[in-house]
Amino acid sequence: MNYSTDYTTHAKAIVEIFAAAFTALEGAEEGALIGALARRLILETSTEDLRVFTAWEDGALLGGIFFTRLTYTGDPRTVFLMAPVAVATAHQGKGIGQRLIAHGLDALRQEGVDIAVTYGDPAFYGRAGFRPVLETVVPAPQPLGQPQGWIAQSLTGAPLTPLSGPAHCVAAFDDPALW
Repeated sequence: MNYSTDYTTHAKAIVEIFAAAFTALEGAEEGALIGALARRLILETSTEDLRVFTAWEDGALLGGIFFTRLTYTGDPRTVFLMAPVAVATAHQGKGIGQRLIAHGLDALRQEGVDIAVTYGDPAFYGRAGFRPVLETVVPAPQPLGQPQGWIAQSLTGAPLTPLSGPAHCVAAFDDPALW
């Protein structure tokens, strides 16, 4: 498996894999929502606020992951939101998602990012080092429909101490339907 950060050349394939994976898992409406989110992230988010990692094998796209900047007014730490994550349905259950997450987190560590946050299944993402976090420690940029899914990790080894908020996300994520 090879990793790539070239999301502009493969934008169409990336959007399609996200739409297909979320359609298979959660239905056509969710697939359309996440496909549109992936498209907006690629087209509208500045390169300084976006990191995209994809996994490939023999020319086939196996999965992808987005990281977007979260900004906290009054806090100098660098924070990225990991979402969404998708693996092609034919390749799920083979550890590709976990390896892609580990690769992305390692790249962020090397870049000097302080904290990674995601909003999802604590059991799945817990295998990658994410732990439940209160919004008093890591404020969310939108009201959370399922606060138990708000999870984070320090990428520096320093304890996760409260961020001085409020939080601001990239424009594509500034939609209550995604939270």
